[in-house]
Amino acid sequence: MANQTPAAPSSQPRRQSSSLLRIIAIILLSLIILVGLAVLIIWLSVKPRKLIYTIESASIHNYNLSHDLLNATFDFELRAYNPNTKLSIYYDRIETKVTYDDTTLAFNNLPPFYQPRKNVTRLGLNLVSKDVVLFPGISKNLRMEKNSGEIEVEVRVKAKVRFKVGIWKSNHRTLKLLCAPIMVHVSSSKIFDRTYCDIDL
Repeated sequence: MANQTPAAPSSQPRRQSSSLLRIIAIILLSLIILVGLAVLIIWLSVKPRKLIYTIESASIHNYNLSHDLLNATFDFELRAYNPNTKLSIYYDRIETKVTYDDTTLAFNNLPPFYQPRKNVTRLGLNLVSKDVVLFPGISKNLRMEKNSGEIEVEVRVKAKVRFKVGIWKSNHRTLKLLCAPIMVHVSSSKIFDRTYCDIDL
């Protein structure tokens, strides 16, 4: 009986699989291009401008530092400026703190608020230090600065924000502000110099 040569495997399934992968790749690439165009169109129509945050005033009251324990009340005015004509902002959670040489002196949370377009909102930051334990080196430096008439601190803000354009609202994003250096004058007679905040969004 003559030997039969086995038939070669058909290349048809392999060609079909390759064609299917090519179609899927084309669809995915088209979707990416469409999303990119949509984002570009939205950006061009909104023309977002940078948000501006500044500390407009700073004062300290009821200051008492003894045995490395700090008691004091820090008051700041934070000015939030939204220069955008089509973009408004929801501030859903706002954490604030005042620090000195990377040491937290006081912290507080602010109530949520909504900032419309082309709006200036002024926020009062009332931060209270109550029996805050400090390292001896920090206490020494604070005493020296207090005696010199002014204390250099930083204000840090961390907020969960959402942006609104028309009926569209974004997902939450984290806004971080670093306002430094802030010179808090012990004497209220001295003029305060506005401090601009660095933004991380």
